[in-house]
Amino acid sequence: MTETKIGKYRWVIATLLLFSTTINYMDRNVIGFLKDYFCSPEGFGWTPQQFSYLTSIFTLFYAGFTLIAGWIIDKVGSKVGLAASLIVWSATGILSAFVGKTLIGQCIARSLFGAGEAGNFPASIKTVAEWFPKKERALATGVFNSGSNIGAMICAIFVPWALLTWTGDSKFLGLFHGWQMAFILTGIVGFLWLAFWAIYYASPKKMLEKGKITQAEYDYIHSDKDEVVNVNAEADSKVSWGKMLTYKQTWAFVLGKFMTDGIWWFLLFWLPTYVRQQFGAGLSAEEVATRVMVSNFVVFGIAIIGSVFGGSIPMSFMNRGWQAYRARMTAMLIIACAPLLLLTTQTMAGFGIVSAIVIISIGGAAHQAWSANLFTTVSDMFPKKAVGTVTGIGAAAGGLGGVLVQLLAGYLDGTFSTNTAYGVMFGVCAFSYLIAWAMMKALVPRHKPITDL
Repeated sequence: MTETKIGKYRWVIATLLLFSTTINYMDRNVIGFLKDYFCSPEGFGWTPQQFSYLTSIFTLFYAGFTLIAGWIIDKVGSKVGLAASLIVWSATGILSAFVGKTLIGQCIARSLFGAGEAGNFPASIKTVAEWFPKKERALATGVFNSGSNIGAMICAIFVPWALLTWTGDSKFLGLFHGWQMAFILTGIVGFLWLAFWAIYYASPKKMLEKGKITQAEYDYIHSDKDEVVNVNAEADSKVSWGKMLTYKQTWAFVLGKFMTDGIWWFLLFWLPTYVRQQFGAGLSAEEVATRVMVSNFVVFGIAIIGSVFGGSIPMSFMNRGWQAYRARMTAMLIIACAPLLLLTTQTMAGFGIVSAIVIISIGGAAHQAWSANLFTTVSDMFPKKAVGTVTGIGAAAGGLGGVLVQLLAGYLDGTFSTNTAYGVMFGVCAFSYLIAWAMMKALVPRHKPITDL
């Protein structure tokens, strides 16, 4: 049956998730481009270690609340859960503009912000599981997950522009400095998305009843034979964290997230600093800002390709008749080898910024390809009613790994030379994915879907 006959409304849903994730990462990544301002005498006067405390407290609260967020979303559904999450993170993101320059005030605002942001991925992965058959889920996840790159790219342009536009005594409307406007304007965008979510999103069943999707598309969405029973039985049973933690499949996902999520946090929060320190010597502030903007734009732009292409790899295997988990893990093994190139980053930096950014771009693209497939292993192995809960548990583990990476980066950056500090960090990034894959494969060597929930 052709795509035209089936219908394409599920890709409208994927687009809505793309924009919510773009907003999520746009709001999140503001802080990375404000680091040098926060750590400058004319700014907040913080040390690199103090900045690492701020990003770590955000990551810690994000990690902790994903446990709650995933469980709540499994209870209230994706539509209400994602909307509520976005309202909280947008409002508290704006709050960062009004708490002043103290570390405590910013940590409080960023903690609340992290709690709000925790709902985006559990809700999005659950939505993909509800709207897509298994063979399309990694691609759909890759599409919406590319929003994490688009958000970072927008920040790469917007935040430096805001700082240069409203600098010194200059204020927007005489009230807000550039760093405040960065928080305010990115926060406002989220409220605009809510209108589209309210209008265009509902469950496949409700959209079928409204005539928004065809019967053919509804049947295609539910075409996975091993999920038919789960679709019909979801309403009568409950999912608990304790029950989920008894499965090796949960721990495989948890370890995959713990070992690799921190690498993306490192790129989000520390890449601007790396570019400034490694390639900013002897340049004016405007020239450095341009290098940071272009470098981040390139890295996160190429990562979009990795996210979408990585999601298509297992689908090509499944179209040849491969079982979903085998296709997914084979794709992830191939992807996990690419970050090994990061071991050469500092060597390539000796040849100039272009060479280093090429290597980092490959690492960023590989992470997004890995992430698109890692998320989808949850819906491969668990019934749809448990996807939000398991995703939340894994995201919490990923956040904890992110905290450790932030603290390590802050310590290295404040203690050692740029070459040594980032040489160590890129080395950590290089091996994390292969180690994670080996752990996951050891726990779940063969496809074992959960059928007793």
